[in-house]
Amino acid sequence: MNILSSELFQKQLEEILTTFAKEDLKATQDFKMYLDTIILNMPSKVKKFKPSIFFDDENIRDIEHQGFNIPFLVAPEKDTFVILGIVKK
Repeated sequence: MNILSSELFQKQLEEILTTFAKEDLKATQDFKMYLDTIILNMPSKVKKFKPSIFFDDENIRDIEHQGFNIPFLVAPEKDTFVILGIVKK
């Protein structure tokens, strides 16, 4: 199972982490570590996540994490997940 992240997700996450780090570095590290854990466990918990509120497609689901939605595409034929972005709720 492959987990890929889009350039948009990487850019948005970097901006979020930079902003958070100015306020509380430890909280930023905790946020990122927990997010990484969620993403790594995503393949085994894909059914747990609701269909995305941003897309009308059953193959796109949302991870909700500390006030953010993270839509991701499930592509079973390619055995791949693609993280599309991260937006504040």
